[in-house]
Amino acid sequence: MSHEPSPPSSGPPPPGRRQRLRARWADRHALPRFGFWLLSRGVVVLAVGGALYVVNGFLIGWADAYDVMLGITSPAEVRPQWCAWPLSLMGWAAIPAIVGAAAGYVITEQIKAHRARELSEVLSELRSLAVPPSPPPASGDGE
Repeated sequence: MSHEPSPPSSGPPPPGRRQRLRARWADRHALPRFGFWLLSRGVVVLAVGGALYVVNGFLIGWADAYDVMLGITSPAEVRPQWCAWPLSLMGWAAIPAIVGAAAGYVITEQIKAHRARELSEVLSELRSLAVPPSPPPASGDGE
């Protein structure tokens, strides 16, 4: 019976799918603030909005659900009203807030990207420019 020695270990085994997903989920903290918000909280808001729209689509009709969400039709004009009011509030408050937050974030990031110098640099340059020039050298003619 010959016993062959096992090959030398070259380190730990490669991570499994579950470990890779867990590491990927932990890396979300490295994302920009808006990207992190979209993955952590935004998914919930979008899922609730989508669920409200689908439920209303089946109960009051897809066109009416669309009109209620956009505020074209009042939720008081459709039946059943119990599901139209949350959809109306979502379309009136949550969706514009998300769009406004996204636009504000993109604009802020663009402003930060175009800010080339630090404030301390600019102030020191302004201070050096504010120093009065030295007087011109005296001429040697004696007149």
